[in-house]
Amino acid sequence: MTYCVAVRVDQGLVLLSDTRTNAGMDNIARFRKMFTYEVPGDRAIALMCSGNLSITQEVKTCLSRQIKISHDTPDTETILNCKTMHRVAQIVGEAMQEMQHRYRDTIEMQGAGADASILIAGQRKGGKPRLYLVYSAGNFIEATADTPFFQIGEHKYGKPILDRIIKPETTIDDAVKAVCVSMDSTLRSNLSVGMPLDLAVIDTDAFKFRVRRRIEPDDEEFAMISQGWSAALRRGFEALPNVLD
Repeated sequence: MTYCVAVRVDQGLVLLSDTRTNAGMDNIARFRKMFTYEVPGDRAIALMCSGNLSITQEVKTCLSRQIKISHDTPDTETILNCKTMHRVAQIVGEAMQEMQHRYRDTIEMQGAGADASILIAGQRKGGKPRLYLVYSAGNFIEATADTPFFQIGEHKYGKPILDRIIKPETTIDDAVKAVCVSMDSTLRSNLSVGMPLDLAVIDTDAFKFRVRRRIEPDDEEFAMISQGWSAALRRGFEALPNVLD
C-alpha cells in the first residue's frame, strides 16, 4: 500500500508521497514513488505512483526511454518537449495502457492485482499549473477548482483535513502544512504507509521546483507539525460541549 497526495492551488502545486511497499506482512520494502522532471525556465513535472509496482516502474522506464531517444532524435515526443500538460497526461496514459496490455493477464494469473494509478502535476511555459490522475486503463481526469487535490493509495485517513483546508486560494505554505498533516494522520492509522517521505513544491510560473526534499523519520520540522496537530486536536476536543449535559 502507499499514500500519495497532490494539491493544486492558485500559488502552485504541492506533492507528498511515502516510500513503503507491502507485498505481505514479512515483505515490506522502500521504493521511491515520486519522480521529478525539469527543464528550468520551460517546465517542471512530477509523477507519483501507486498500485502494482512492476507496472508503474515499467511506465517510468518507458517515459525515460523516450527522453533518452529524443537526445539523438529531437522529433521524438516526450513529456519534456510536448506542447501541453494535457499531452503529458496523454503520454503517461498511453504508457500505462501499453504496460497493462502487456502484463495484466500474466500478473492476474499469478493471483496478484495489476491495477495502478499515477498522479501528474506540473506546469509548462505558456500554460497553467495542472494536476491529473491517470487510471489503470490509461484514461485520466484533471483537478478543478471544486476538486483541487487528488489522493492515491490509502487515502481515507488523510482526506478530512484536505476537505476542510484546501481551496484554490489556500497559500502554498498552508498547502504544505495540510499535506503533512494528511500524511501524519495516515502514518498513525495505517502500518502499510511509512517513512521516509518525498516532498515537492512548484510555484506558479516558476517553471522549476522550489522544493525537492526527502523527509526522514527524524525530521524535526515534520515532528513539530505532527506534535502541534496532536496538541491542537486535544485542545479542540476538550473545548467541545458534553453531549449528555
